Amino acid sequence: MQAWRVHDNGEPSEVMRLEETERPTPGDGQVLLRVRAANVNFPDALLCRGQYQVRPPLPFTPGVEICGETEDGRRVIATPALPHGGFAEYALADAAAVLPAPDALDDAEAAALHIGYQTGWFGLHRRARLEAGETLLVHAAAGGVGSAAVQLGKAAGATVIGVVGGPDKAAVARELGCDVVIDRRAEDVIAAVKEATGGRGADVIYDPVGGEAYTQSAKTVAFEGRIVVVGFASGTIPSPALNHALVKNYAILGLHWGLYTTKNPKLVQHCHEQLTDLAARGAIRPLVSERVPLSGAASAVQRVADGVTTGRIAVLPTSENGAAA
Repeated sequence: MQAWRVHDNGEPSEVMRLEETERPTPGDGQVLLRVRAANVNFPDALLCRGQYQVRPPLPFTPGVEICGETEDGRRVIATPALPHGGFAEYALADAAAVLPAPDALDDAEAAALHIGYQTGWFGLHRRARLEAGETLLVHAAAGGVGSAAVQLGKAAGATVIGVVGGPDKAAVARELGCDVVIDRRAEDVIAAVKEATGGRGADVIYDPVGGEAYTQSAKTVAFEGRIVVVGFASGTIPSPALNHALVKNYAILGLHWGLYTTKNPKLVQHCHEQLTDLAARGAIRPLVSERVPLSGAASAVQRVADGVTTGRIAVLPTSENGAAA
């Protein structure tokens, strides 16, 4: 089979190599999946760089989110078991963590309903307890993680403010349903948020960026607001001033979705049921901005790493009729 493999750590476009290799053999509790679609996530870039919290042995195949097909023909979604990731014709996954792919979504959309939407659901509902009528601010609102949070916030009845970088991403954020869109490259984010909220600030802030975005969050969070820390796509991990959280009465909430898969897997299943229902009702639909063949995976991962994409890029190792792409 064909698979992208990383033999040395570095930038994705430099270290990912498309190779012929043997199909992986499932271990205890694992299943072999034919990859129907693999979506590119920022952690794929971190894996290539050797900067992710999980460091699989070299060489490994990146690709942390797939829609696949079991040997008995079931369409499922899964997070592949590294080092046998999703940018390949076949991948491995833990059988206990495989979830049914929603019928309402195609392969690329179904794959995208996993990490970003599970993260959004846990962040907004489990951690921040977002309520209808509250104001939600989403950083990087046009990206894969941010676009999921925007849709979930709207589905929950919140007023959503999206912060983006550039006019093209601003247009995407508006199409996603943001009530207010702020272009951080052209506007003062802090002033714009205060103007949009009558000076009150946002009740919940969803931050997958870190760095300057977190500084803006601390200055625009409302009384008894909640800042959900999801990741650090900016490359800068902030050091919060806890005295500021004390005097302003807000909460800083961390979210590592992967922990739920081991600490409380029943909640992951419950979340998937909620997301499947929302997709069936048309309340959410993952934004897949581009679909590329397997040969385009390295370029796609690099573009995500460079922050120039919107939504998700889907890698399609096989065509719709099951033949190699």
